[in-house]
Amino acid sequence: MTSGSTTHRPVGYGTLASVWAALLLLTGATVFVTRLDLGGYKVAAALAIASAKGGLVIAVFMHMKYEGRLLRWLLFLALVTLALFIGLTFFDVLYR
Repeated sequence: MTSGSTTHRPVGYGTLASVWAALLLLTGATVFVTRLDLGGYKVAAALAIASAKGGLVIAVFMHMKYEGRLLRWLLFLALVTLALFIGLTFFDVLYR
């Protein structure tokens, strides 16, 4: 019995190597940002770079780039829920 017509797209070595190089460059950018005097924007810049790195890992190494729309929306919903809980925790700690 076959399980349907699910096809898995293999990710090429070139794609993996280019994503790895991009992750290395973004890591270097994170280190560079920590050396700059940006005040409170230093954390925001580091978080933006970390989000880009996480997006690359999720899209390529976890193969979300090749998944269907439903699974992508479920991942988005889970990340929004996590952000909401973390944000509510910060508000709780802030007003104690």
